[in-house]
Amino acid sequence: MAIDPSPRRRFAAKAVAAASAVALLISGCAMPVAGPNGLYAQPIGNAPVTANPTPYSSALVCLGEYARARGLRAPRIAVGRISDYTGKEEADGSGRKLTQGASLMAISALAKAGAPLVERYDTSVSELELKYANNKLITDDPNANPGVPTDYRKIMSGQVPGSDFYLVGGITELNFNIRSSGINAEGGKVSTGGVKASLGGNTYVMNIGLDLRLVNTKTLEVVDVISYQKQIVGREISAGVFDIFHGVAVDVSAGDAGLEPLQLGVRALIERGVLEMMANLYGAPGPQVCLNPANDPLGETATAGVTGGYTPAYNNLASNNAHSREDPYRWDRRRDPVAPADDRGRY
Repeated sequence: MAIDPSPRRRFAAKAVAAASAVALLISGCAMPVAGPNGLYAQPIGNAPVTANPTPYSSALVCLGEYARARGLRAPRIAVGRISDYTGKEEADGSGRKLTQGASLMAISALAKAGAPLVERYDTSVSELELKYANNKLITDDPNANPGVPTDYRKIMSGQVPGSDFYLVGGITELNFNIRSSGINAEGGKVSTGGVKASLGGNTYVMNIGLDLRLVNTKTLEVVDVISYQKQIVGREISAGVFDIFHGVAVDVSAGDAGLEPLQLGVRALIERGVLEMMANLYGAPGPQVCLNPANDPLGETATAGVTGGYTPAYNNLASNNAHSREDPYRWDRRRDPVAPADDRGRY
């Protein structure tokens, strides 16, 4: 007659079986042989692309509509370097802690406010095309065939509009742990095998700072200066239970942690600074100009939104995609019933 194994041996056998099942499950998710679709594994996640606004994006859009409704035209603005001057880097050497794309955020913010923009941040393509045009190598003939001589692009005097002002500055502060607070508690039975539990929570506060200046391009006069800071909050909550059950140690813990996005904080700083500068250029007295329903940023002729701004290719505001850019399911072939069925590139 077979002897029944001890509870400890039965537990060990079950643990080995569970581990084997998990290993097989994991191996089935990623194989070293490509499947029929040409992929080793399907990437996880299917969140749609959404707009990336801050609490000031709607005010920027509204300010642009305020100017358009009154026929106000801001001067042409260029954006220069808005660098990270904090010098803070990740401890593991993986890079800077703060974004190096603040200039791009400023361009988007100015576009939301309806500012006329001229490119000065990356002119490499324009300079190369100017060089080709100067050598009579570029044509604007839509029917031209490559390699067949045709009329070339002319370089005209004054064809590039200049800027009236340019925006520069930098991220100047990153202060960790301005203040932190927390509470941790543990309790349980005095006996060795008694249940023991723990509970804890912590909150951290830090901040980032930004300094911007608006400069007259012709005279190099600094006509406006903005200095702002924004605090960032982080939190952490944890709980755990420890017990010895039938000779087996059981330790279960759970937690939740979150940190307000640093880079989104930088974007919010920039949008607030640009908002104040553009209000000055438009002659707007303050936020009250956007409290009038007539300045609705979703008006029928709006060409700017929380996703940015654009210039219509022609007079098609009534039928173009101006009012659908913020819809996260537009153009998603899995969620939009009118999306293109073919996801291949141009051929």
